Amino acid sequence: MSVYLQYAIILFIIIIISGIVIKLTRKDFSIEANKLITYLGGKDNIINAECNMSRFKVILKDVSLVNKDAIQKLGAKGIVEIDNQLKIIFGKDAHQLKKYIDDII
Repeated sequence: MSVYLQYAIILFIIIIISGIVIKLTRKDFSIEANKLITYLGGKDNIINAECNMSRFKVILKDVSLVNKDAIQKLGAKGIVEIDNQLKIIFGKDAHQLKKYIDDII
């Protein structure tokens, strides 16, 4: 077997492995958004949602329905509760989540 054929086979295997790794590490924001809505008490509990840089601000009817631990496990770096609103720090994912949530609610 020629050296070039061996290199081609190795390159092909590396490309396949890279594709698999990229696919496994990419977030599916539609699933994340559905989970977030559930953790916020459902879409009927959400009055308004806004996004400001890395923060996702949501005004709720009933804050007691929120599962803060689950939101933290979803990737929130912090949650601040003020009256009937939550400010959730998601980092760079905040805008993407907001986009999917707007489509759902």
